[in-house]
Amino acid sequence: MEAALAWMALLSLPGLGRQRVRRLAARLGGPEAAWRAPEAEWLATEAAPPEILTRAAAARSRVDPRRLAERAAAAGVSWLAWEDPGYPRRLRATPDPPLILYYRGRMPREDVPWVAVVGSRRATSYGTQVAYRLAADMAAAGWVVASGLAIGIDAAAHRGALAAGGPSVAVLGHGPDRVYPEEHRALMDRMAATGWLVAEYPPGTPAEAFRFPERNRILAGLCDGVVVVEAAPRSGALVTADLALAAGRAVMAVPGPVTRRQGEGIMELLRAGAPPVATWEDVAAVLGEHGPGAAPAAPGPSGNGAISVRDAEN
Repeated sequence: MEAALAWMALLSLPGLGRQRVRRLAARLGGPEAAWRAPEAEWLATEAAPPEILTRAAAARSRVDPRRLAERAAAAGVSWLAWEDPGYPRRLRATPDPPLILYYRGRMPREDVPWVAVVGSRRATSYGTQVAYRLAADMAAAGWVVASGLAIGIDAAAHRGALAAGGPSVAVLGHGPDRVYPEEHRALMDRMAATGWLVAEYPPGTPAEAFRFPERNRILAGLCDGVVVVEAAPRSGALVTADLALAAGRAVMAVPGPVTRRQGEGIMELLRAGAPPVATWEDVAAVLGEHGPGAAPAAPGPSGNGAISVRDAEN
C-alpha cells in the first residue's frame, strides 16, 4: 500500500486528526507501518489518549484504503501526499502541511511568484474593483493568484486572474467536489478547467464554519505573500495574514475608505507595519525584499494598470 492511501485511511478514522496521525506515523515508521501496526503498538506511541486510539484501531476493519481512493477518483478528484515530489514546495516547508491534498484541475508552475489576495465577504464596490484589477495585473505578469473562493474579495480576485488569462488557485474549506457557495458553481467549473481547486478534505466533505480557518493556513503557506483588500476586525482575512506572518511570508494591505468597517482591519495591519500596496509594482517591490519564487516579470499587453492581522467564514 502506498503512503497516500495509508494517510487517507488513517485520517478517516474517528478521533484522529492530522496532528495525531502525524505523531502516530512518526513513531511507528511511517503511514503504511502505522496502518498495519496492532493496537498495542498504537497505544505504546501515546500519540493520542488511549480511548481514542482504541476506538480508531477498532474502526480500521471497516475502512478499505483502496476504496477511499476509488471514491475520490470517481468524483473526479486527484490527490497528493506530502511525500510526493509534486507536492507544493512552499507548503511542504510550513510547520503544519496537510498530509494529503485533494484537488481538481492542475497545479500551476512553482517557479513564479504566488500571491494570495484576500478580504471581506461584504466587500464594497471599491474593494472588488481593486481586487479584480490587482489580480488581473499579477496574472498578466505570469504570477499565480490564490484566494479562498468566498464571495466578495476572494471571488473578485479569482475572476480578475482568469480574465487576464492566468491560472488561479482556490483553497477550499470543503471537499473539492462540493460547491460553496452555490452561486460560484460556474466559477468553480472555470477554475477546474484552467486553474487549481485544492483542499485537505476528501470528496463529500461539506462546508462547515470550523473548516475555513483551517484552510487559511494552507492559503498562506502556498504563497510568497498575502495582499489584504478590505477586512473587518477579527476577520478570516486577518487570520490568514497572521498565519502568513508566522510562515515568514510577506503581508501587504491595500489602503481604502476608513469610514467603513471593512477598513478597520486594514488599519490594524498598517499600524502593525504591513507595507501599503496600490499597484502590481508595489507588490513586486515587497516580494523582491522577501525572496519570492522567481523574479517578477512586467505585465504583458493585457495588464491594465491595477489600482493598486479575522470573520472566520472568509
